[in-house]
Amino acid sequence: MAMHRYRALNVAMVAIVMLVAYEYLAVATAMPRVGRELHGMAIYGLAFSAALVGSVVATVACGRWADLRGPAEPLWAGLGGFLAGQLVTGTAPDMNVFVCGRFLQGLGGGLFYVALYVVIDRAYPAELHPRVFSLLAMAWVVPSLVGPSITGLIVEHVGWRWVFLGVPLLAAPAVFILWRGLPPLPVVRVRVTGLGVKLGWAATVAVGTALMQYGSASAPALVAIGVALLVVASPRLLPPGTLRAARGVPAVIVLRGVVGGVFFAAEVFIPLMLTTIRGLTLTQAGLALTGGAVCWSAGSWIQARQPYGNRVVLTTGVSMIAVAVTAVALAVFPSVPLGVAFAAWCLAGLGMGMVYPILSVLILELSGPDEKGTNTAALTVGESVLTGVTVAVTGALFAGFHGTQTIMLTCFALLVLVAAAGVWVAQRTATPASVQP
Repeated sequence: MAMHRYRALNVAMVAIVMLVAYEYLAVATAMPRVGRELHGMAIYGLAFSAALVGSVVATVACGRWADLRGPAEPLWAGLGGFLAGQLVTGTAPDMNVFVCGRFLQGLGGGLFYVALYVVIDRAYPAELHPRVFSLLAMAWVVPSLVGPSITGLIVEHVGWRWVFLGVPLLAAPAVFILWRGLPPLPVVRVRVTGLGVKLGWAATVAVGTALMQYGSASAPALVAIGVALLVVASPRLLPPGTLRAARGVPAVIVLRGVVGGVFFAAEVFIPLMLTTIRGLTLTQAGLALTGGAVCWSAGSWIQARQPYGNRVVLTTGVSMIAVAVTAVALAVFPSVPLGVAFAAWCLAGLGMGMVYPILSVLILELSGPDEKGTNTAALTVGESVLTGVTVAVTGALFAGFHGTQTIMLTCFALLVLVAAAGVWVAQRTATPASVQP
């Protein structure tokens, strides 16, 4: 079935995801100016963790909401919340209001993304799911390439407020197209219980993740407290068997967190290693990350057209990430050409592009009609938790031992071990009845 039959829906989803991606990337660039002008450097970190807290809580709420009443309501609520958050942050008179706007952005973004997965499941035939998720993955490429530089120009020449106020203006046409192009979606009526308890556990997970984020720089005790909260709360939000990577949905959730944690934790260290050890400028070091983003897009395009089984592609993609992180780690030695690090990160991006869309497809394929929203929420929560733990633990290790070359190598080595475990988990992403050769 041809994708052109869904042209309006495709265009709207890609446009909105590009704006969400731009906002995600733009915040880090604009925040130093925001913090100074709003006299809020004392609560600078809350601008980031507030969005994270809102996103985790909304993810859990949306999973149940979408299963109970269909995805349309949380989709529109999420879009409204996200755009309202942009208006609040863009007009904030002080840092406290700005943080509230960031919480609203995270809340809306969490609702939108989970609902979008369920929309894809119910609006598109199953054979088109790989191509749709590849399309959404590629929507991040342009913001990754030009987002930070455009944000810098806006901040310097127009004002930081328009980084946020411009998003609702640009989103208006896409929202209209989505409204016109979204078909009637079937609602699978199910009984949903225990939502209040789930939201309480979601709030605990959000607090634990925020504590890890704060503590990773200089307070290992906060990292330990955050990890303890996650150990207690996370199993309440994930399907049974997730902690042991049981076959099927649990393994898919674990693998998403593993590859996300390895990739994004390594991405934290790469600019640091290239600038402090190899003497590159930030602009030069950023080219490595740009190469990874471009190859992520290429990997998404490849996996949507590959003839092999999902298990083969997942194993190959995760293995590529493990090899890439190993090669990047070697670049801490001056005798290793810098081209090795740049090529390796392109390989990592290619592997991520192959893995990510397949996991999005599998979570829908392996879920029953009344589980798609809940399991999609679990996929997002699992990724947030495992990525947060990986980034925080390696960050705390690096900061605690004063960031020596040996410690940086140790951090990369830990990431390689986690990626190697992901190769084993990839074998468990199919249920026994659907195992592919």
